[in-house]
Amino acid sequence: MNKIGYILLLCLFIVINTNAQYKFGGTNAVGLDSNAKLIEFLSAETYNVKKMDSMDFLILVGHVNIKQGKTLLYGDSIILNTTLNTLEGFGNIHINDADSVHTYSDYLKYNGNTKKAILRKKVRLTDGRGILTTDSLDYDVSVKIGSFLKGAKLVRNSTTLTSLEGFYYGVTRDVIFRKKVDLKDPESHIVTDTLEYNTYSQLTNFISPTKIITKTRTIRTSNGNYNLGTRKGYLYDRSSIDDSTYRFIADEMAIDDSLGLGEFRGNAIYRSKDSASFDLMANNIKTNRKKDIMLATELPTLYIKQKKDTMLITADTLYAARIDDLPRKMNKARDSVGVLKDSSLNNYFEAFHHVKVYSDSLQASCDSLFYALSDSTIRLLSNPIIWSNNNQITGDTIYMFLNNRKPEQLLVFENAFAINRVDTTKYFNQLKGNKLTAWFEDGALVKMKTKGGAENIYFALDEEKKFVGINYSTAQSIEVNFENNEVSKVIFINQLNGKMSPLGQTKNEELKIKGFKWLEDLRPKNKYEILSPKN
Repeated sequence: MNKIGYILLLCLFIVINTNAQYKFGGTNAVGLDSNAKLIEFLSAETYNVKKMDSMDFLILVGHVNIKQGKTLLYGDSIILNTTLNTLEGFGNIHINDADSVHTYSDYLKYNGNTKKAILRKKVRLTDGRGILTTDSLDYDVSVKIGSFLKGAKLVRNSTTLTSLEGFYYGVTRDVIFRKKVDLKDPESHIVTDTLEYNTYSQLTNFISPTKIITKTRTIRTSNGNYNLGTRKGYLYDRSSIDDSTYRFIADEMAIDDSLGLGEFRGNAIYRSKDSASFDLMANNIKTNRKKDIMLATELPTLYIKQKKDTMLITADTLYAARIDDLPRKMNKARDSVGVLKDSSLNNYFEAFHHVKVYSDSLQASCDSLFYALSDSTIRLLSNPIIWSNNNQITGDTIYMFLNNRKPEQLLVFENAFAINRVDTTKYFNQLKGNKLTAWFEDGALVKMKTKGGAENIYFALDEEKKFVGINYSTAQSIEVNFENNEVSKVIFINQLNGKMSPLGQTKNEELKIKGFKWLEDLRPKNKYEILSPKN
């Protein structure tokens, strides 16, 4: 071999050496703009140069390593078109995009000018947080955006997400899943048509009708987000939450499952599904599921559901919690008249300021109210007033006992005063005493009885219901019976002292017992009145 031939052989050996680096294509590469970078050949076990149809090809085989800018490409074999600055890869393809996104496949087609890659067969993409697997992925290296149209699965720790179509955004680490989206983790199962998921923050965004199923409840929404890591979420557009005992609906919801907290804003509705049978409405409801606490403000209304006559309770503030957690012991007055106990009803309600109660058969007003579901008792405190048809009852404190959620009995403690308006006249039957008990049947007042310093004014009527006189009496105890909402009988017990006077000979001041106040102006007239905003 002459000297010139040896030199040529030596040059060929240097070119084949896998540790050498070369650029192919040159400034004459077809379609290469001024900003595009040439694909660089770094190493391979063997290579071959071919020319076909005026195109230059570099055939690389065995642990191929090439580069473009900060993007590294690996594969078992790669055919590099140095004229067009494109390549086709086969077997164990790996794209390392600036160490931020790694993509794997069995087949690759890549355009170095547009930096767009087509990956097929056993495709796997990972950003260090989640792994996306599919059989077909188009990936734009320049903007780090990938798309799949034939189904994919994303796995991050214990979270698995599948869909038919989707897009991956490497810069923000967002993945948009579309069509038959299904997400599962140990705490929840999400089914929707479109979902945004961030592999870094684990934030999911819901932009289509979505159902979230957990071990204890089901959430439905079409607009909102939920973080699978922090277990916090925000839901909009009249979302709902259901479990075995209740349903929540609201314009906006904020939930924190890690602490069991929730806030529901805008026409919020709580509906019970258990034996408690009540609804709660307000513009703002805060809850603590771990402690069974609810705080309702901004026009709160409690609905005590009955078969025919639902009772409404409104106030500035409504509060609900477990009786077991009550810092004070409950009064056991209900026991004396037959407790309606249900061990499952462990909640109570408190209402504060400007309290109004309305049902078709009974209305009430006070400044503070306590309702215990365990004994079906409503306690009215601070200036309580109760109206039933033509009757008004006041006292320092009033206990109202419910049977099947309808008034059955009243206990009035201290300064009890009952007034019965005689039809539409200006005359009032009156009953006063230290304590008073009233009984109801099917929502209608049938009997009242007062004890201790009892006083009574009764306007007597003849058979034609014409006034014949006024009877003023005192006794140790006085009982008044009603029929069809009118006084039918008055019974005096012990120490009776009374007089009957003609109505025309009675002075105006004798027509009313001391302390008389007819408070009709404070009476709720209908349910719409108490549901309207307070001035």
